[in-house]
Amino acid sequence: MGNFIIVIPIICFCFVFPISKIKAETDTITHFQSLSKNQTLVSKNGEFELGFFALDNSTNHYYLGIWYKKIPGQTIVWVANREKPATNPNFVLLIINNTTNNTLLLSHNNNVVWSVSVARKPKNPVLQLLDSGNLVLREQNNDDENEEKNYVWQSFDYPGDTLLPGMKLGKDLRTGFVRRLTAWKNKKDPSPGTFNWEMDVTKWPEPMQRIGSMKQFSSGPWIGVDYGSKPTRKNPSTFEYVYFSNKDEVYFSFYLLNNNSVSTRMVLDQATYRRLYLVWINSDQEWLVYNSLPRVFCERYGVCGPNSNCDWDKSACDCLRGFRPNHTGGCLRDKPLNCESDGFVKYVKMKVPDTSNCLYLNQSMNLVECRDKCLRNCSCVAYANSDIRGEGSGCALWFGDLNDLRTLPDAGQDLYIRVPASELETKNGRKIKIGIAVGVTIGVLCGLVLVFFLVRKGRTRSILKDRSKEEQEEDPKVPLYDLSVIVSSTDNFSHKNKLGEGGFGSVFKGTLENGQRIAVKRLSSGSGQGIKEFKNEIALIAKLQHRNLVKLQGYCIQNEEKLLIYEYMPNKSLDFFIFDQTKKRVLDWNTRFNIILGIAKGLLYLHQDSRHRVIHRDLKASNVLLDDEMNPKISDFGLARILGGDQTTEITRCVVGTYGYIAPEYAIDGNFSVKSDVFSFGVLLLEIVSGKKNRGDQHQNQNTNLIEQAWNLWIEGRPLDLISEDFKESCNGSEALRCIHISFLCLQQHPHDRPSMSFVIMMLDSEICLPQPKQPALFVGEYYSSLNKSNLISGNELSMSILEAR
Repeated sequence: MGNFIIVIPIICFCFVFPISKIKAETDTITHFQSLSKNQTLVSKNGEFELGFFALDNSTNHYYLGIWYKKIPGQTIVWVANREKPATNPNFVLLIINNTTNNTLLLSHNNNVVWSVSVARKPKNPVLQLLDSGNLVLREQNNDDENEEKNYVWQSFDYPGDTLLPGMKLGKDLRTGFVRRLTAWKNKKDPSPGTFNWEMDVTKWPEPMQRIGSMKQFSSGPWIGVDYGSKPTRKNPSTFEYVYFSNKDEVYFSFYLLNNNSVSTRMVLDQATYRRLYLVWINSDQEWLVYNSLPRVFCERYGVCGPNSNCDWDKSACDCLRGFRPNHTGGCLRDKPLNCESDGFVKYVKMKVPDTSNCLYLNQSMNLVECRDKCLRNCSCVAYANSDIRGEGSGCALWFGDLNDLRTLPDAGQDLYIRVPASELETKNGRKIKIGIAVGVTIGVLCGLVLVFFLVRKGRTRSILKDRSKEEQEEDPKVPLYDLSVIVSSTDNFSHKNKLGEGGFGSVFKGTLENGQRIAVKRLSSGSGQGIKEFKNEIALIAKLQHRNLVKLQGYCIQNEEKLLIYEYMPNKSLDFFIFDQTKKRVLDWNTRFNIILGIAKGLLYLHQDSRHRVIHRDLKASNVLLDDEMNPKISDFGLARILGGDQTTEITRCVVGTYGYIAPEYAIDGNFSVKSDVFSFGVLLLEIVSGKKNRGDQHQNQNTNLIEQAWNLWIEGRPLDLISEDFKESCNGSEALRCIHISFLCLQQHPHDRPSMSFVIMMLDSEICLPQPKQPALFVGEYYSSLNKSNLISGNELSMSILEAR
């Protein structure tokens, strides 16, 4: 029979040796002692404490755990019985040492709460809490208490949601034993959630974060000096990051270098799906988050799809050379490889691809030998050094699709990707052409330019027509979901999963089988959006790819259901924060200004940088969603319109949008353009700065809307009085004043007086002199009452895209 660690009630002790409780502060108990509910073990230097605790003052759920002794607030770093709390206060911790087993005891009503097998039996066992936070079972007469080889059992082998300095994240290759982190379900429940982190033991191991079984973030493999992704760290000299690998085990760990008195830990946070690096700042008496992963768009695993590279600086995806976009995501090869005549394109500052389909060769091989090895294998698609120190050494080869590629701003390594010979010829041909062009005389060059413009003048319109026709004929391949999958993911559209409601229907939160969270927009049968608008939204969003636009994941048309599946935004929509008296305090000025910039960049993409000129026509606070980093994403394209060719305006007899955001020329004459969106942006800008709705009962004068109130303060010389009191302390006065000034420029009565979104961004992001605004359009209260409200399809200010945080 094996040896176990368990807990049993104090009233059930029946042993052949006496048991005594500890009487003073100590770091150990022997098999003659016990630890009850109101007693603790304290490590030798007082760093950590072991004892029993309840969450939220619960009286019927008790846990055995370890926390920091010197830090207030009982920061828990380890829980023994995280999946099975004790429900009775009559429990005790002790060691049984007899002829059959060694056991730590913790149970109630004769029910075992927690048990752990031990490999061997010490003669005189002692349980000790170390200053590292490690709880160990060892031989009492062994003086070397910090030697891991002498431990019969240790808590460091069974981490919860926290990695402490010296703990290992990895795998014992002899036994298959895995040391992984799993987040708490929530702050009130320490049982394992879906967010986890472990070492992926491939041919070239790499730490991997997952949500359920879905990969979420990879640090990349160890490349000799650091892990391959090398995220920027605020205090890189404070810690030593370790990678160890041999035939017996592979693991990651970290240590403090110089200041052992600083408390630090890594924690998995289920609420945000991030790994947090935390340091205790004693002077401030709080934990400082000095890093969190993933942080940016490009760090999300496989965000660009196979064979596509994510540029860190641009937060944008590009196909690798020799590949073209695939409508289902990622990129496909333009031309097949030839094997005999292929070559390689060099990419620098790269995080190498996922190593699950990588062959890791010996460390003595140089880069030339590695290239030859890949070239001789027709299935090899990329190669790189496995150690970048010095001139580089070792060899890693990849086969199949290349996943999770990204260009890093200040680190990474060289990666060589296989391409057909034609791609290499194209590159060389371009170099030759450039050389010839440089050598051409000024006179000849001018002649060529003149000919170019003469030809272009006659052909431009034809080219634009051909291109427009070609793009219109494209059929974007958006994934089609089966209704049963969506019904299952939303629990049959249950009320508990309902996120919001708007003019076209309701939005529900869903979770797919792989753990991916989605937002499902369910169009109501009586909504104004029919099949035409539905297909318009699918076709439009599928072609729009920008970090400040919400991403369409798929759709479903089945039976009577019309469903759109979007990426899930955990922080709901902007109106959820700025118009709520309590939640508006969450958004300080820097966050608000970043949201303003993000919305502006999203609109600029729609108006100018996308393949089509897109007018949103329903920009408002409830249609701006916020991701887990409070980055804005414009959503809800059901009312959007595409302008073709040189077209800049269009007229409609059906005015759609939301009361309070619609431009005057659109509301009155049905004339909409990109400047209509600029007007809506101006309204939104004032709402973000003031924390007030453009229309609503919060204004003292019911006949005065927000625009008029702001303009009155402007002409009175008191524009900063508009700023919400909730963030005045964090507010940058000059930036806020600039935003108010820009809002008036966007709210001009005539469209031609409003700036373009490119100029808006320039004004927001620089100190250029701003033009003086004329009186903005103050028509809202005067004219909207005469409009036929049935024409305002989105008259309800509640949005179907309001998402609820988990």
